[in-house]
Amino acid sequence: MWIEQLPSLFRRFYWGSIWRKDSNEKTIYLTFDDGPIPEVTPWVLDILDKYGVKATFFCVGENVMRYPDIYQDVIRRGHQIGNHTYNHLRGFFTTSRRYLANVEKATEYIDSDLFRPPHGGLRKVQYHEVKKKYKVIFWDVISRDYDKDITEKKVLSIVKKYTRNGSIIVFHDSVKAERNMRYAMPRAVEFLLQEGYQFKTL
Repeated sequence: MWIEQLPSLFRRFYWGSIWRKDSNEKTIYLTFDDGPIPEVTPWVLDILDKYGVKATFFCVGENVMRYPDIYQDVIRRGHQIGNHTYNHLRGFFTTSRRYLANVEKATEYIDSDLFRPPHGGLRKVQYHEVKKKYKVIFWDVISRDYDKDITEKKVLSIVKKYTRNGSIIVFHDSVKAERNMRYAMPRAVEFLLQEGYQFKTL
């Protein structure tokens, strides 16, 4: 549980960010990190269309630069977008000056007031500077689809077990997560719809 759904104590480190929405509404927020890429993102869009679900895509600026048509397709199909830095930088391993410049570089390609830090971490000074311009979005449930050491069924079980009212759920439209995500994401969407959840964008 410490990975899949981080405890409230950890969440306090980033006070003022968004981890979960209204717990009184049977609504959830599906998000995708690391795209867009031609190998995965178009398939994700087709699956979401199939179920009539809208999601929020936290895009890497470099990928948007390389694949602008896919990025525009995400927007055209009615999904929301967010900034995920230009080069998918780890905040803890990057100087604050370089990190903040990278976030700003991404804005040349991504027009959004939403930001999610890659790998879910950034330094205190980075966080406070980013928060001046963006709503910083973390998550309530991370599917762990990127983890090659767990099975596709385990990824699905994580989403089923931990999703609750207001959950922000993370999948990845990336090659690394492709195997697990292709199995678990559609089945998770079906399950959650059957459970009576509505999907909204952030």
